[in-house]
Amino acid sequence: MAGHSHWARIKRAKATTDARRGRAWSRLSRAIIVAARNGGGDPEANLNLRYAIDAAKADNMPKDTIDRAIKKGTGELGGGKLEELNYEGYGPGGVAILCAALTDNRKRTGPEIKKILEARGGNLGASNCVAWIFSKQGQISIPDTATSEEQITELALEQGAEDIQHEDGYFLITCDPGSFEGLRDTIHAAGIKFESAEVSMEPSTTVTLTGHDAERMLKLIDELEEHDDVNAVYSNFEISDEELARIAGE
Repeated sequence: MAGHSHWARIKRAKATTDARRGRAWSRLSRAIIVAARNGGGDPEANLNLRYAIDAAKADNMPKDTIDRAIKKGTGELGGGKLEELNYEGYGPGGVAILCAALTDNRKRTGPEIKKILEARGGNLGASNCVAWIFSKQGQISIPDTATSEEQITELALEQGAEDIQHEDGYFLITCDPGSFEGLRDTIHAAGIKFESAEVSMEPSTTVTLTGHDAERMLKLIDELEEHDDVNAVYSNFEISDEELARIAGE
């Protein structure tokens, strides 16, 4: 079976850092807003919203904060009309970057994303300059303490999973976007708790970075993900474990 995304492993390692920086609730709120905006404010009728709320509760987000996020998504609470936008560009070494944002002011967000890219050796590109490199893929990450390999393999393959990997203490499942919700809901119904479940954007080609380019790229991803309007950042870079260890030691 094909190997799971190297960037997924980096994202898991970064999760603790994001929480330390106080960004976790902001990201969870945006997930709730997007889910409510796309499927309504009733979590019983909107599974994406239910999962977003569950994730927020697991991170001890207060109920009134969750309620405000739902109302922002449904338009009951003021704050301007929200738009989902994609910003495309390049990072150090010609790496492709696709940045998904939710904003109430595109005239503010665009220039700020452009500034972050340029400060780290990148640049903002035109629409579809890199989007064609990426395709949607369902990804579910489950701690291997939550289930057995036999159980999760049987469930996943029955629901159309394309790939199952066991590495770094996780079962990593990938699937076609059309199979994602059914697979996620089946795992949930079986009482298996997953760490993350999302439809991500996977690149068809990758660029390996080392040295200064690798350092700048990691800082660039950090800064983009810390932006208040950014929901997700996708890229096609690879950095070896040895290079990551070197950077972490500096």
